[in-house]
Amino acid sequence: MAWNLEGTLYENCSCTAICPCTWSNMSAPATNDFCNAALAFNIGSGEIDGTDVSGCSMVMMVDSPPLMSEGNWNVGLIIDSDASDAQAEALGSVMSGALGGPPAALGPLLGNFIGVERHPISITTDNGTHTVTVGDSVSYTGRPELNEAGEVVQLSGILAHPAGPILGLAPVESSTVSAMGIEFGGENLSGFSNPFSWAG
Repeated sequence: MAWNLEGTLYENCSCTAICPCTWSNMSAPATNDFCNAALAFNIGSGEIDGTDVSGCSMVMMVDSPPLMSEGNWNVGLIIDSDASDAQAEALGSVMSGALGGPPAALGPLLGNFIGVERHPISITTDNGTHTVTVGDSVSYTGRPELNEAGEVVQLSGILAHPAGPILGLAPVESSTVSAMGIEFGGENLSGFSNPFSWAG
């Protein structure tokens, strides 16, 4: 089964600084006693075994120990309620890792798959600031960090992240997340935003 997805990642995690799990490739612990994250994927174009999933959005919810490399993650997937049943089934197959590609690399770290839910997802940008909302349960707003030349500040060599190896810094100004049993939030939390391109 051939598939490809291209789009933009908008991530928020519970760390109070640039997530150490990323720059250390999961060899350093989170800044809290846990690691919770919401990874929103806005798909610009994509096809999964003949099913067009362009324009779909999904959010991967993660609850893990502070040292993510220890595994035993709780992971759930929220798919936009605007997606058709066929699109949702195709996206679920990719994100489960069953079809290979970057999501499959997370398989050994997975302890418990929480399941798949369908909720309205909105991802908007306004003057560079992005806002991700999932129904009434998730809302976070971030903005890419720019240098003096107007370029996005990036981390490179990030091999342990499904949207790596380059991640654009986009600190989250405010966040309220309560979905699939995962709750976190606050101000000035870790965040990333950058294009992703997957195939399997």
